[in-house]
Amino acid sequence: MSELFDAVDALVASRAPLPPAEERKRLRQAHGLTLDEVAAALKVRRATVSGWESVKKTTEPRGPEREAYARLLDKLAELYPAPAAAPVPSTFTGQPAPQERTLSTGPSPDAAAMTAQENTPTAPASAEQAVPRPALTAKATSTSRRPGTRKAAAAGPPAGGADPRFENGPLAVIDVEDGQVLAYCTGGLILDVPAKSIPALVEWTLKEAKLGQPKLSGPGKDADPLLVLTEAALERYGLPVALTEEERLAGRIPESHKVIKQLARAEWKLTKRGFGPWARIYRPATGSERACVQLCIPSWHALDSRHWGEAGQLAPAELARLLGVYASRVMTPRGSTAVTGLELMTALHPPTRASEPDATGKRYSEHNPGSLGKDPVDCAPCEAPDGHPLLKDLPRFHVRGPAEKLFEEAYDWARPMTDAECTLRHLVGIDVNMAFAAGANGLVVGLGAPTHVKAPVFDAKLPGSWLVDLSHVDLSRVKVGKDKWAQLDASLLPSPFTPNGERPEGPAWYATPTVAYAVELGYEVRPLEAYVRYDNGRYLDGWYNRLRDAFLATMADLGVHADMEPAGFLAAMDGYKEHDPQLAIAVSAIKATVKGGLGKLRERPRGEGWRPGEPWRALSRPTWRPDIRAAVISRTRINLHRKIVKHAAFTGQYPVAILSDCVVYAVDGTSPLDFLPYRDGKPLPGGFKLGINPGLVKHEGTQEVLWGEEVRERFNAPELNLARYIKDGSVTDVDNGE
Repeated sequence: MSELFDAVDALVASRAPLPPAEERKRLRQAHGLTLDEVAAALKVRRATVSGWESVKKTTEPRGPEREAYARLLDKLAELYPAPAAAPVPSTFTGQPAPQERTLSTGPSPDAAAMTAQENTPTAPASAEQAVPRPALTAKATSTSRRPGTRKAAAAGPPAGGADPRFENGPLAVIDVEDGQVLAYCTGGLILDVPAKSIPALVEWTLKEAKLGQPKLSGPGKDADPLLVLTEAALERYGLPVALTEEERLAGRIPESHKVIKQLARAEWKLTKRGFGPWARIYRPATGSERACVQLCIPSWHALDSRHWGEAGQLAPAELARLLGVYASRVMTPRGSTAVTGLELMTALHPPTRASEPDATGKRYSEHNPGSLGKDPVDCAPCEAPDGHPLLKDLPRFHVRGPAEKLFEEAYDWARPMTDAECTLRHLVGIDVNMAFAAGANGLVVGLGAPTHVKAPVFDAKLPGSWLVDLSHVDLSRVKVGKDKWAQLDASLLPSPFTPNGERPEGPAWYATPTVAYAVELGYEVRPLEAYVRYDNGRYLDGWYNRLRDAFLATMADLGVHADMEPAGFLAAMDGYKEHDPQLAIAVSAIKATVKGGLGKLRERPRGEGWRPGEPWRALSRPTWRPDIRAAVISRTRINLHRKIVKHAAFTGQYPVAILSDCVVYAVDGTSPLDFLPYRDGKPLPGGFKLGINPGLVKHEGTQEVLWGEEVRERFNAPELNLARYIKDGSVTDVDNGE
């Protein structure tokens, strides 16, 4: 009889109702599960689980998979109940409606579930689908002022979205007007601030201001509120408007400053960085309750002008709007764009999570699968930068060569133009959008420590560093498709294996994507040794998706959409920054977050009395991972070379200069459309394609061929990298070896 009951139960479960695709995805992400983990548990393919969650074309599980999947969703629904529905903010229209003059830049109602979206080969069809965007009114500055934090803003929705804890948004700009301290929030709201000292300001922020941001991942932590202090606010609270030269070099004001003493008397603490441009003021956490406020001080150069432009000079309401856009689409800034880029990786993949309850119902902290963990791991000796403790036994002035050191960097290559190219009229530069983000998309990277292997068989699916001789790879004959080979002029192409484009001369260390490309070109590889990472995963997928969506949403607000025709795209890109200079600054900051975050993976010593062979502070982070940085750069460079080869094989055109993600060609016309092969509006498969999505290209600049030849002659540098100057033609930093 029990067998009959089991059969009946299975029959009922096989038709068990399942929640909508959006809810399935929310539940999985709330628990920090990847598609791969669910697929492995249910013994199906990753694409199958992705289809179950697809909004556009949902597929339904059948048989025992449906029963198991329904059971998984039921358990997750118990842990993560669906949030109450809330009105979705309207999208950017470019002009404020007559009755609306507010700037709603808080997170969307479902911000708590905005965790890492799984990798997709292309961006969403529209920016509206890419990420729930906050309402933005172009250059609006009017706000609603109120003394408390309970009453909603008269001219718009709450700045913080659905979470009542953060109804006033993630941050506020503190200013003083007519003797009154005001907090400009991201939703066009102004709060009266009663605090008369920095300790009181911190207390008010935590108890009354309702500032902060929901966590980006199930096991993660909510973002601490951010206060941006204007010069007037600094004067009001007894802080210097500008740092002295000594303080600037130290990165903080001295411990003897009266404000720091006030904080100490109130039992507030500062992190090791002290009271500097990005100060964190906290009390030790009690249980799960955090008490921490971060300060940003623009006049102390907290907002680097290379990435934030003139943000530090904006009016308080405008600055709140700009930082609010960045916070809602990326995350609340945690420091420089580089620091924030690194923190975003951790926020999407926290190192620990709560375990299942034990027999007594108690939960414990355990490793969060797919994360880098909470403890740092040593890199391989070949991955260590000069001065690393692993290299302390090397002779003092020893210079490591390619067979000792992994050197995966972006391109810096140029060549003299041929006689035929000199007869052409123009040099046209194209630039890859978010190139390094695209290089991280879908990349499998190591999560744990490396394993040393002698004479390994190369495995393109295994991340690591490989010592292998690639000098035999001949670019004059390469494989460009299945059983399809192309004859090329190798003298006009850079080597894909070195940043300077020179052909390798013997064994050298390479990251997995570089060696895999040699195999793709049709050549055999025989590694001598390797440091591989068997514990691996697509750690950067969520990071890429978050930044991609932020970039596309902001560019869409500036009039550049993901689904534009090539000519329309080029026209939209021409002067897009003038549509809204503040949003253009946000685009710059988002792009800097990508490059800076990857750079932080191999952060070098920053003073502090460091000496070669000694550890430095960054080594204590689990996110100090030079191997991940090398893999991303390797894949980015290989992606670019693959497009160059496809373009050369189809058109016979070769680049004259490459700098990182910018490629310059000599052509007769002035536009990329004059040399990129489009047929019936479709680009060359595997080649360059115009568009705003990461990995596609835009027009970088056009100069005359005569300009390029004149510059090279003037500086006596026949291989001067013209890609460095193609944007505006100005040449100011040439190093000709003198």
